[in-house]
Amino acid sequence: MPIDKKKSILRMILSPKMLVTLFMGFSCGLPLLLTIGVLQAWMVEEGVDLTTIGFMALVGLPYTVKFLWAPVLDRFTPPFLGRRRGWMLIAQVGLCLSIIWLAMGDPVNHPWMLAFSAFLVTFFSASQDTVVDAYRREDLADEELGLGSSLYMGGYRAGMLVASGGGLILADHMSFSSVYLVMAACIVPGMLTTLFSEEPDITEAPPQSMRSAIFDPLIDYFSRKDALWILAFIFFYKLGDQMALFITTPFYLDIGFSKTQIGAVVKFFGFWPIVFGGLAGGVMMLRLGIARSLWVFGLLQAVSILGFVVLARVGSSLPILAGVVAIENLGVGMGTAAFLAYMASITNKKYTATQYALLSCLMGVTRTFASAPTGFLAKHLGWEGFFLVCTALAVPGILLLLKCAPWHTKASASS
Repeated sequence: MPIDKKKSILRMILSPKMLVTLFMGFSCGLPLLLTIGVLQAWMVEEGVDLTTIGFMALVGLPYTVKFLWAPVLDRFTPPFLGRRRGWMLIAQVGLCLSIIWLAMGDPVNHPWMLAFSAFLVTFFSASQDTVVDAYRREDLADEELGLGSSLYMGGYRAGMLVASGGGLILADHMSFSSVYLVMAACIVPGMLTTLFSEEPDITEAPPQSMRSAIFDPLIDYFSRKDALWILAFIFFYKLGDQMALFITTPFYLDIGFSKTQIGAVVKFFGFWPIVFGGLAGGVMMLRLGIARSLWVFGLLQAVSILGFVVLARVGSSLPILAGVVAIENLGVGMGTAAFLAYMASITNKKYTATQYALLSCLMGVTRTFASAPTGFLAKHLGWEGFFLVCTALAVPGILLLLKCAPWHTKASASS
């Protein structure tokens, strides 16, 4: 690549728009695991029974149904900062305060109060996700969506790592209440990013009524060509990959790896390939466009699943594990960046929050349905057979690209 081309890409990565996307990704990724792994560890330490811990999974419901209040975010504009930044700041302030409230909870004596504060964390977190997705779509040009999505994903993963890895490490040196106060302070950079960023320049007027905000996004989407094919594509594109990844921890343990080896290689070492894959995918999308990237990265996603077949045959080899994790996470990073860019590119900027929330919730439904049968399949097919099935299930999503994003569609999915 010529030197001036490299400088041009580096200048784009370090541009204010892209840095805003990166920091917003961090702010969105940080809260996710605070109500899952970190909260579970706190409750286990306090001696809470497993039944109560299991029911705490229900506090994550807002992530699944965030499309229900997304029309409100499209319809109304707060009296400060504009439609997107105003709602973003409201969500971030609410998120920070609810994490502080969670820090003051008592898992033993007041578990339901703890559950309610955790529910508020997920509600404001899901709201922030919805507005940030809309902001990213409206602030970036179509040709910038690939790189922007990759930087958002990198920031998101970094936020998850700070919350899970950092939170649990801190919990060895301070109380969980103090850990949550530290995590609440980590929301502040997101607030500053919101305050110092610029409101997207949108020419389309927002919906003028709640009826319009609720129904017009659906009418707009289903009136377009291939609407149902696109929904099928969103359901299937990452199906095989999500099935394989859901049950990898039991797989690693079953073939002989220790929990320490899994933590070191899969979690910490594996973090870097997925971030690098996302960034590399974003840069490649600048040249390939979103449609062609979906083809290339989708094939890489599918082929990378075969690494688990090799690992199942070889057994507990750390070098093989590191190689499989690196290749798989590289494919996941690239494929997810292209997938997020595609979903953003097909939304109407007048209804961005609602349409993107609906599409991302469909992606979440895929993850739920993909997770359910994995144990049954692995038990009856064996690990090699299971991962071969996962590879085969990646094929329909790639074939649907013939309808949704043909190879010759160079610029973006919406062009």
